[in-house]
Amino acid sequence: MSKFKRDYKKHQDLPLMPITFVSSEENQTGFWKTFKPVLEKEKCIKCAICWKFCPEPAIDIGDDDYPTFRMEHCKGCGICANECPKDAIQMVMEEE
Repeated sequence: MSKFKRDYKKHQDLPLMPITFVSSEENQTGFWKTFKPVLEKEKCIKCAICWKFCPEPAIDIGDDDYPTFRMEHCKGCGICANECPKDAIQMVMEEE
């Protein structure tokens, strides 16, 4: 495990986030990425830590409590994969 990973179990264990009043919903940044996140559901524990750390509105939590990626907003930064406590998110090369 990376020395930068934290031992969070659920999103409720995370520190509070800063709040912004500017919506990035309209700012579609997903067209400049080199890598994209891919979820391995069998590893995912549905903790929503990826959702909490994502700097864009690129992750939704579905009705089944699994994260889903909104590729039009995903910049491919890999923060979600880095913070995932179970390594359930892999960053793969975006296809041309």
